[in-house]
Amino acid sequence: MARRDEQRGDRRNRNPEEERDSEIVEKLVHINRVAATVKGGRRFSFAALMVVGDQKGRVGFGHGKAREVPEAIRKATEEAKKSMIRVPLRESRTLHHDGNGRWGAGKVMVRAAPPGTGVIAGGPMRAVLETLGVQDVVGKSVGSSNPYNMVRATFEALKAQSSPRQVAAKRGKKVSDVIGRRADGASAAAAVADAEG
Repeated sequence: MARRDEQRGDRRNRNPEEERDSEIVEKLVHINRVAATVKGGRRFSFAALMVVGDQKGRVGFGHGKAREVPEAIRKATEEAKKSMIRVPLRESRTLHHDGNGRWGAGKVMVRAAPPGTGVIAGGPMRAVLETLGVQDVVGKSVGSSNPYNMVRATFEALKAQSSPRQVAAKRGKKVSDVIGRRADGASAAAAVADAEG
């Protein structure tokens, strides 16, 4: 009886970090078999590239290497959770503005899109944008298709994103002064409410 109460108590006293981890989405982007040539022949191990996100504006990536695939994935996931960044989203569905990212020979472009567009992006870029929680975005990779460089280039493009509130704070102005009238026909009042919400 006491043991059952103990177990119940454990469930109730779960730390908030565990609960936060439970709502994180993990995506395996790429797995690679690598070989190290040693005296006795070749030693094989696996390298995994993972992307994690809470689908509410936080995303991170990591890579891990191990002799077994599950262990490599676990290491990559842990690294990804430590390196999460926050990206401001417009209406919690798209980006605030277009952006470009580059890492090595990997070049990507991301564009904000109207409602109903969906995630138009391929491969590693799609994994990053879906775990970020973007519903409407257009992405294009114009450089190397190496998944490591594509993921890093996508992160460079996302790090450059800034919300109207951040721009207003930087310039020492009101959000309404920064936004003015949007090109998509939304009134300034609606745009301000959207930027602050």
